[in-house]
Amino acid sequence: MGLPPDRFDYCPIIDRPRIVWPNNARVALWVAPNVEHYEYLPEFDGVRNPWPRCPYPDVQGYSAFDYGNRVGFWRMLEVLDKHAIRCTVSLSLSVLYRFPEIRKAMLERNWDFMSHGFYNTAYMTTFSEAREREWLRDNVETFERHTGRRLKGFFGPSSSCTAATPDLLAELGFTYHCDWLHDDQPIPLKVKTGRLISVPYTMEINDGPVLRTCGDTDYFAAICKAQFDRLYREGAESGRVMCIAIHPCWTGQPHRIRYLDEALGYILGHDGVWQTTAREIADYYYERYYDPMVAHVAALNRAQA
Repeated sequence: MGLPPDRFDYCPIIDRPRIVWPNNARVALWVAPNVEHYEYLPEFDGVRNPWPRCPYPDVQGYSAFDYGNRVGFWRMLEVLDKHAIRCTVSLSLSVLYRFPEIRKAMLERNWDFMSHGFYNTAYMTTFSEAREREWLRDNVETFERHTGRRLKGFFGPSSSCTAATPDLLAELGFTYHCDWLHDDQPIPLKVKTGRLISVPYTMEINDGPVLRTCGDTDYFAAICKAQFDRLYREGAESGRVMCIAIHPCWTGQPHRIRYLDEALGYILGHDGVWQTTAREIADYYYERYYDPMVAHVAALNRAQA
């Protein structure tokens, strides 16, 4: 019999404490460019092969992502600037020292950042707790050395993690974790010490899985609009979070970039949208809703006991 993760209790969205975003916004919208670096000759950990298509080097696989940093990022940036989007970057930390022009462009725009590991071909899955702790400390120190800022968010490289990851994130001062794709609102996570929440990320309107498996490029804009329409309606009762996850190598293609422009124009054309960052969502939630939600879940558990 499989056991659920001991990180949260079931709490249906229908009767939670009501969330009201700044200025009575219905939807907190954050845009998450995945600015990543993939190794040409990665190390295979014996469990998950970074380039399974062919023996290393997979020149075509590597080149697709390299295109994103050479060309796609800059095309994507033009659209994000047009709509004055302040992003939260899911960042391969090696980008900071391998691509200084990209680092400069992101910092000039005062974007927010969450760690996405060092390379999107180097996973955490096989780490011991001690190794993961040191690796996460290296994340924090590397980011601070190259930006002068403190990391608060985390999304595992290529969505990898271990059973200990939430505990270690809270221990090291992270405040939010984006690997949990289980809700439309922030949710407190149980950790050994400190506090941690999940901030809703997405694979449903993530250009990677969507555009790689769908031949209809109009589909990405269509599902972004449909996702927003439903969350906007529900957000009148209690605030929702909408994340749009994009990759320079996918959305930054010449034939696809207009769909990002179309989706952002549509969403931002509505009143009641808080265009924000994952960190600002987390900070706002901690200040106003973390304690009420913890108390609400405790009351549900007592009622069911």
